[in-house]
Amino acid sequence: MWILCHFGIWNLLTKVHLDFTHLIYVCIRSNFVKIFDTMTRPNFLLVITDQQRADHVGCYGNKIVNTPNIDRIAAHGTRFDRFYVSNPICSPNRATLMTGRLPSAHGVRCNGAPLPLAARTFVECLAENGYRTALIGKSHLQHMTGGLPEWMPSEDDFLVDENGIPLEAIRHDLGGPNYESENSQNWVNDPDHDVSLPYYGFDHTEICTMHADRTGGSYLRWIEERCPDHQSFRGSNNALPDNRISTPQAWRTAMPEELYSTAYVGTRTVDYLENHAANHADQPFFIQCSFPDPHHPFTPPGKYWDMYDPDKIPLPDWFDAGDSPITQHLKSELEKGTAIRNGQLPYAVTRREAQEAIALTYGMITMIDDYLGTILTTMDQLGLAENTIIIFTSDHGDYMGDHGLMLKGPIHLHGMLRVPFIWADPSAKTPTEVPSLASTVDIARTILQRTDIKPYYGIQGHSLMDALDDSGSYKRDAILIEDDRERVYLGLTQPQRVRTMVTDRYRFTKYQPLGISELYDLEEDPGETRNLWDEPRSENIRTKLTSLMLDLLIEYQDKTPLMPKQA
Repeated sequence: MWILCHFGIWNLLTKVHLDFTHLIYVCIRSNFVKIFDTMTRPNFLLVITDQQRADHVGCYGNKIVNTPNIDRIAAHGTRFDRFYVSNPICSPNRATLMTGRLPSAHGVRCNGAPLPLAARTFVECLAENGYRTALIGKSHLQHMTGGLPEWMPSEDDFLVDENGIPLEAIRHDLGGPNYESENSQNWVNDPDHDVSLPYYGFDHTEICTMHADRTGGSYLRWIEERCPDHQSFRGSNNALPDNRISTPQAWRTAMPEELYSTAYVGTRTVDYLENHAANHADQPFFIQCSFPDPHHPFTPPGKYWDMYDPDKIPLPDWFDAGDSPITQHLKSELEKGTAIRNGQLPYAVTRREAQEAIALTYGMITMIDDYLGTILTTMDQLGLAENTIIIFTSDHGDYMGDHGLMLKGPIHLHGMLRVPFIWADPSAKTPTEVPSLASTVDIARTILQRTDIKPYYGIQGHSLMDALDDSGSYKRDAILIEDDRERVYLGLTQPQRVRTMVTDRYRFTKYQPLGISELYDLEEDPGETRNLWDEPRSENIRTKLTSLMLDLLIEYQDKTPLMPKQA
């Protein structure tokens, strides 16, 4: 009895001891798992260029432009062949990348409109889950020039305020100092200016504003330290003479290669990586390495200026095509000599001008590729490459001679909508090519899923992980592209609202209030030269595509805000 009693007490004590030990183990293990998960979650390097079409990369079939480092990323990763922007303009599509929401949902419908600070971003989610987050280069989530989009008067009779501005349906405040963070003038007035952190989820920012050899922002401090006299060789007024080039918005910059904005973004990314490896190796990172090039003006420095011969640049077979009212208006302005070709709006060019612009663009792309090579080498040397996912993309494309046009605008030609997207994950077994459709709106959700972070309610993109896993289960019927213009231009009488849907075979676009519909068979007519919309034989496909676009518009209808909880 005594033995049994003692045996029972011993069992009880043992059980208590084991339960307490287990409790300690569970607590330690739980914290350990959290720490371990943080340490083993992948790093991310998102490389984004500005205004680069998909076919301006070697791995996308370009036989002229030299991009060995971008091609190297593709050779070890997954290349999406049919990747499209959600909006063909800088700010709206960059805001979509950050939020995983279309412009109609996040509100940035045009350049100059800021992303509301209340907007949730995937970068914010990463930061909340232990990631160090850095933005080096162009942001463009707020305006850079100091000029906000102007309200265009209309015949509609709205209530107005004391300044004659219509009273909107929803009260909001998108003005004031908090929305002046990226105004280029800030750094001119105060060289020590920085945006307030965290900035849309980034805990470290080094911002570039504007483009070419006129880049500003945090870059001004960097170049000032290295060359206090840098203003003497910036801009077209200080350009080196070169009569070989006459294309609009091009000059041979006097700026040395090592001081150009591409060098800044590349070297500062390297510096951040080195600092991270030395001082923060226990944390994962997300770096957005955002180059302002190859956006116009066309000013590649040094050897990159004449690296490519315009005479050897082939133009598309559809250079002389294009019968839309906007295209014809721009071409008529060129013929009459009344065209404005020194700003942000699209314009028509001669064949020689197109060749020159493309050659200079190739120079800017190769310079980006060279600095990307330095970044990749640094990651290899620091031992970061084995756990870093590299993503390469661009915010939108460019006409680059399609239908005789340059830059970007409301004409939704394929070259402006399709951009490169490469995802190189060290955990992937074999490199792949994905022919299925995908979009900028998908990036945020894909990154969150890869890190096992649940998405926030209202995110609209699809995860691309099934496509990346090469399981064969990923399939998209169509991609929706939004485009809302705030100004009257290009020979039109009203601002245009454009919606485009791209399927495996077709591009379907509706322009309002212009009242034009476009339907192009991309298999038979890759140059988009024959609008099939009004042809009798297209009746069935018109009906099918119209129904599919309606389905997409319903799918992407915003689901926020939620109804408030009842007390």
